[in-house]
Amino acid sequence: QVQLVESGGGLVQAGGSLRLSCQASGLTFSTHDMGWFRQAPGKEREFVAAIRWTGANTFYADSVKDRFTISRDNAKNTVYLRMNSLKPEDTAVYYCAADRGQFLSTMADEYDYWGQGTQVTVSS
Repeated sequence: QVQLVESGGGLVQAGGSLRLSCQASGLTFSTHDMGWFRQAPGKEREFVAAIRWTGANTFYADSVKDRFTISRDNAKNTVYLRMNSLKPEDTAVYYCAADRGQFLSTMADEYDYWGQGTQVTVSS
């Protein structure tokens, strides 16, 4: 059974930082691309960042570029999202997802497995 478990969310002031983690089990982590998505209340789920299974390629949404960094440790079956310079508009539930596809994707439909999410709240 595949499980993706996010952690590291919380309440932070604007300008602060958080690091999210996503621990994977039940799949061959080192062969899956990993992505982070987020969903704010009343809004659709949106792409945040993704990383190729090798770790060699990453991609970011324009809204988080230069503030967020995605990384992975295949030995620990874990993907991370370092979030700096947080803004109130970053408030959302953050989800990690795993993709067996051949290309790094920004589309939620392309991802095969999802975590339950972790809440990030940024106060102004």
